[in-house]
Formats: sequence, C-alpha cells, structure tokens
Amino acid sequence: MNRTYQRFLSAFAVTTLAGTLVAGGIAASSTSTTRETQKAELQRIDPQPIQSFAPLVKRVAPSVVQVAVMVKAKNTRMEGIDKDNPMFRWFYGENPDLPGRRPSRTPAQHGAGSAVIVSPDGYLLTNNHVVDGADELKVRLQDGREFEAKVVGTDPQTDVAVIKVDAKDLPAIDLADSDATEVGDIVLAIGNPFNLGQTVTSGIISAKGRATMGLDYEDFLQTDAAINPGNSGGALVDSRGRLIGINTAIISDSGGNQGIGFAIPVNLARSVMDGLIKNGRVTRSYIGVRIQNVTPALATQFKMKDSKGALVGEVKSGGPAAKAGLESGDIIVEFAGKPVEDSRHLKFSVASAKPGSTVPVVIVRDGHTKTLKLKLQEMDSTLNLSSAGSEAAKEEGTLNGVTVGNLTPETRSQFNIPADVEGALVMEVDPSSPAFESNLRQGDVIMAINRKSVGGAEDAVKLTEKAEDHTSLLRVWSKGGSRYVVVDESKAN
Repeated sequence: MNRTYQRFLSAFAVTTLAGTLVAGGIAASSTSTTRETQKAELQRIDPQPIQSFAPLVKRVAPSVVQVAVMVKAKNTRMEGIDKDNPMFRWFYGENPDLPGRRPSRTPAQHGAGSAVIVSPDGYLLTNNHVVDGADELKVRLQDGREFEAKVVGTDPQTDVAVIKVDAKDLPAIDLADSDATEVGDIVLAIGNPFNLGQTVTSGIISAKGRATMGLDYEDFLQTDAAINPGNSGGALVDSRGRLIGINTAIISDSGGNQGIGFAIPVNLARSVMDGLIKNGRVTRSYIGVRIQNVTPALATQFKMKDSKGALVGEVKSGGPAAKAGLESGDIIVEFAGKPVEDSRHLKFSVASAKPGSTVPVVIVRDGHTKTLKLKLQEMDSTLNLSSAGSEAAKEEGTLNGVTVGNLTPETRSQFNIPADVEGALVMEVDPSSPAFESNLRQGDVIMAINRKSVGGAEDAVKLTEKAEDHTSLLRVWSKGGSRYVVVDESKAN
C-alpha cells in the first residue's frame, strides 16, 4: 500500500514539475505577461459556494449518538446433558454438582449501535435488537459526553426500543411525517457503522412499505444510502434534517452494504415510543379476523376488478368483526377511510388505530360494496391480530389427485380438528397434482366449494364434478384457521 501511494505521489510530482518547467519556458520567452493578466486569471475562479449537505449535517449530527452495549458474563447450567454419560464424567468428574466446582460461564459480550435523541430531557429511539439482553448501556454524544442509559421499554413486534439518559437540554432532532415521504426523496443515514464513529451517507428513498424481517408489524422505508452493522438505531433524515426513520436492517450476502437498507418509519416509531413512555407497553387494536391476500384468481372468483384488499377467511365468534357484521368471504377494501392494499397493510392499519374507537370499514360482498361500522377492541396478549393466512401460492390446480373422506372422532383427534368444523377431510394429495401446487394438504378440511357448504366427502365429489371453467373456489380449514384456495384445472387439461 505504501509503495503504491508513493508511486502516485512521485508521478504527481513529475507532472507538476513538468508543468512548472513549461510554464517557466513560456515566462522566459514572453515579455507580454503583466500583473493585469495574472489578475484576470485569478478572477476566473467561480466565487459561488458549492452545494453541500455540510450545514445540515452540522445541525443534525449532534442528535445521533453511539450506544455501547455490554452483556455480563453469566454462569450457565448444563441442563439436558446426560451426566451419567462416560464422556461427561471424563471431562467433568464423577460429581459435577459438588460445591466449589467451577460452573460453566458464558463470556461477557460487547456490542455497539446507534440511537437518536428525540427529546431534550433524554429520551432516545433505537432498535430493540440493539439493546435486547443488555446489562449495561452507555451513550456517547458527539461532543464527547458519556451517560449511563436505561431501557424504558421495547417492542419486539416492531423492533423499536426507547432508552433514557439523565440529562437536560440535549440536542433533540425534529421529527417529520414519514407518511409524506415519497420514492425519490433525498435522505441521509447517520450512525456508527462498525463502531468507527459517526458516519454520514446519502441516497434516496428507493421504496416504501417493505416487509422483509418477519416482524409482526413491518412498513419499512427502503433506501440505497449506505447502512452497515452498527448503523442500527441510527437516523434516516430528509433533506431538511428531519427524522423520517430509524435505520434497522440491510439485505446483504457479505454482511456489508449492498445498496438495500431499511428504516422503521418515524410515525410508527413515535407511536410505539408514546405507548412505552406513557403506559410501559404498546396498545394495539384487534378486530378478530383471519385474513389473506387477494390473488388474481381469487379476485376473479369474488368479482373484484383488481387484487387489492384483504380477504376475510375466518371471523372470530363474538369478536369486533363479528359484531359489526363481517363474514367469511368479505373483502375489506377500505379501513378507517383509507384504501387497503393487502392483508399486511390492513393488519398494520388495525394495529395503529386507537382501541375503543369506531371506524368505517368498506367491504365487497358478492360483488357489491357495503360499509360497516366496526368498534375496535384492545388486543390482549393472548389474541392474534388479523394474522395473515396462507395465500394460495399458486393459482393452478384441481381436485384431481385429491382423496377425501368423512370426518370421524379418530381423524379429528389425529389432525386436531375442532368439533365445530364440518366438511370433507383431505386424506391424500398427489404431489404432482395442481391441487398440491395450490397448497392443499393432508389434514385440511374442505368446508365449502364455490360458496356451497360441504357436509362430507360425497358433497365434495359432487360439487367438483361440473365446475365452471374447470375452476373451484374452496374454503379450507387448515392449521387452526380457515382460508380460501382457488383450484384451477384448466391448465392441466
């Protein structure tokens, strides 16, 4: 590396020297060079300042801090190990539980991340995965001050955490409305990558509404601004220096930046933070439905113009949706005055709404639009909010190759099928059949075919003998809930 650098400097010096010699030759042979000419040459320099993010960075950077995480060394119990095994006694002696025997220990662990000051009195936003399991947290400001920090609360379902330091008059960042961001907006990512110290990168918002990490509630902003390990919990700011997101994750084969990073929108982070600070927990709403995306094939079956919306596969008895009049087979296309793009979007919208409030819900039922009033219920820890079901991964298939039978006490016990579920039990599915490709599996119960109830195996056979256009719409009970499947035999014939 040094030799290369030296060679570059040498080459530069020769070039400069050559230019000096030529210039000297011209100066020696010319008598027309005057002070006025030199002055004119100097005036050719453009006095206008360059375009730069420097003023913005100077204003915003103090709001982004380094977070040092320490997990203390811990004794570990060797549970699950057969202490009578000769190999165990070889390494640990005849009685590994004797007093005074040194226990197994996990070493202390250290990590680093980032956080953003969001209030002058010491509240900071970061990621749950930055502080999860930490025994000690230290926050280092850009001016060199260090503070012990404590965890106010975490929300693993969104990967948001709030921490607090005992300080006043801190440089809090301004918050933007992340819903107003658009693809193409210029952004800066500020954080502590690889524990190098504060680093600033630039890029644009390259997509919105991403769901990539398998969290319960995801609505990530995607950016090509370089984000690397250690940036987690740092700030994604707009061109006015306002916080629009908390940097969270990247997609990478190498562990480093490859141009695809994700940030939690600040609107989501702010709502989680408010709940954690005020109540010590996050309150979310619940409507009591099992939903799935509307595929093109399902859209055709339900007389929809497009695939937008969330298809209700099951309505929980006695829940808010049931009380409002929602039924299995309804497609929710609007919630609380806003269009519903898909099941993930509805799930997120419901969770963000205020428990106890009443909202309008627009549905499509049998091709007709209807508006219902739905009173939201606060989610209990034992409830699952609008969990997305299987989406019928392929819109191909048929019931050819499917063996069905009647439900019996034995088969109900074998497949854990509730007593109130009626229909035809799927006994076998040919792996080469289109039905298998449509995600129909052994143990599923076909409850309805083309909106007609199935009482048993005989009904299932009759209802699929003369399917129009060789297509059948199945309502299927599977793994504790119901969903819809389109079985299309036309491509197999």
